Amino acid sequence: MDRDDEPVFIRSKWGTSRYVYNPRNPVGLALILISLLFAVVMLILMQERVGPFARPEPTPWSTVPAYEPWPASTYVPDTDPTPSAGESSTGDPSGP
Repeated sequence: MDRDDEPVFIRSKWGTSRYVYNPRNPVGLALILISLLFAVVMLILMQERVGPFARPEPTPWSTVPAYEPWPASTYVPDTDPTPSAGESSTGDPSGP
């Protein structure tokens, strides 16, 4: 029986206008088997959590920060909000 004249895709018989693989065509049958094999392998990889589904390695915890978020400041603000009569408005005690 020569089945080479069968199309690779046929319309679905489930009432939709979608196309499905034709198992009567050797290429369609091969695509069905490859799809099933791929799905089974992916499910096994997911179950065993290997390959692309492997959990990432935990990063070691460091209690010392890699950088200081804000550099130490040498600025000390004035505690007196109103300047004295001899001081400038900038808080500089050397004069105006």
